[in-house]
Amino acid sequence: MTQSKLILVTGATGYVGGRLVPRLLEAGYRVRCLVRDPSRLQGRAWLKKVEVTAGDALNPAELASAMKGVSVAYYLMHGKQGGRDSAERDLQAAQNFSQAAEDEGIEQIIYFGELVDPTANLSPYLRSRHETGFELRHGRTPVTEIRAGMIVGSGSALFEMVRYITERQPILTCPAWFFSQAQPIAIRDVLSYLVDSLKTSDAVGRVLEVGGPTRLTYADMSLGYAKERNLRRWLIRTPFYAPRLSAYWVHMVTPIHWRVVAPLIEGLRSNLIVRDETAKKLFPHIHPIDFQTAVHLALGRIQRDNVETSWSDALVTAAGDVKPYVFTVEEGLFIERRQVVLDLSPETVFRSYAGIGGARGWMYMDWAWAIRGWMDKAIGGVGLRRGRRHPDEIHTGEALDFWRVEAVEKNHLMRLRAEMLVPGKAWLQFESRHVPKEKNKTLFTVTAYFEPHGVSGFLYWYAMWPFHKFIFDGLARRLASRARVLAHAY
Repeated sequence: MTQSKLILVTGATGYVGGRLVPRLLEAGYRVRCLVRDPSRLQGRAWLKKVEVTAGDALNPAELASAMKGVSVAYYLMHGKQGGRDSAERDLQAAQNFSQAAEDEGIEQIIYFGELVDPTANLSPYLRSRHETGFELRHGRTPVTEIRAGMIVGSGSALFEMVRYITERQPILTCPAWFFSQAQPIAIRDVLSYLVDSLKTSDAVGRVLEVGGPTRLTYADMSLGYAKERNLRRWLIRTPFYAPRLSAYWVHMVTPIHWRVVAPLIEGLRSNLIVRDETAKKLFPHIHPIDFQTAVHLALGRIQRDNVETSWSDALVTAAGDVKPYVFTVEEGLFIERRQVVLDLSPETVFRSYAGIGGARGWMYMDWAWAIRGWMDKAIGGVGLRRGRRHPDEIHTGEALDFWRVEAVEKNHLMRLRAEMLVPGKAWLQFESRHVPKEKNKTLFTVTAYFEPHGVSGFLYWYAMWPFHKFIFDGLARRLASRARVLAHAY
């Protein structure tokens, strides 16, 4: 009976893992999620239906605890940005995972890897993914490794890259990698293979390559996307590969940061296609949909604002690993995050940021906020000085200057949605979360989100970005100082 099996899912805050969990629940399995920071799962519709345990794959003791009573474990973790340090961490995590699985008597590990060309000189990113699979298979626990290339789905990195490049450039000057062959597969088909691997005994101990029904170049995909959107696009082929230059190009014309896309582009020198058809024989009931249909479905989700895995990443919240500044791009959103650990309670920090705006002002460079409000008013917007209902109390739905309070979690979170006129959608979020395993310490986070609309939105973001360094850095510092004053006042 599937109901008797407890399944461990790592990487549940990620793109694939976040979509796999509800599929496993629908199939009748019990699910436990291993995440470094459980707060990153807040808001998931399925959260109350799963067990959540905090832990890091680099900590063997935490892994052993998470695996107790587990039948099958999914390994969906990997470093996003490549590099030697990331590769070494990935290998160490895989070694720890394999050993813990063996010690706890896990029946099977299911690893989601990448398609590779075995004859090619692998990029550092693909080599790391390939070696992670090898390290897992090196242990005594049977491993099913499912390898896929480009995933077509709302929010996947390569699909978003193709999407934004095609949307924003009528004439595409295409580097050589744009003509490498790939076998794009829809996210729904990837999930089918991952779930069905649990009940297909012949898949245990196998490396399985999966892909869509058609081999396409990225140029083909761009034209296919344009066809779906009724866009006319012209492609100019160049002989240059230039992965770093290509990454900067993608960075400039899409919301995807070059550090995110660089390791992916480096892997596109060779053809990433299915060479072994074993998966078709083991899963004859799975019929992957074609690229055009997958694009149609992905765009439907985006247009309905129904993207399952968005606004999430796997931040480490232990005090020693906190990064003061993080910039990333997810699901087409520009995300700037500033964070600091304070020797204060979450309640005190919440009182500090819940009281901003109105007569109290914005704590830092108020004149800049006033100019922005005046500019908004001049072009027909709401302007800054709508004030606030109460100087300290805040409720969802209230107006706060030129923001609307979209969400409030008392003592933990306040999210503001911009109502000034901008070419896109913008949010400013404040969080105060208790640092796990630390007494009276709070991780204070200020995050700016921006979803650009068209080229104007893209240009607006980069025009404003240099000013964010001063304004949001200063805002975070002043709010931290105010929290310390409030702590002494009570």
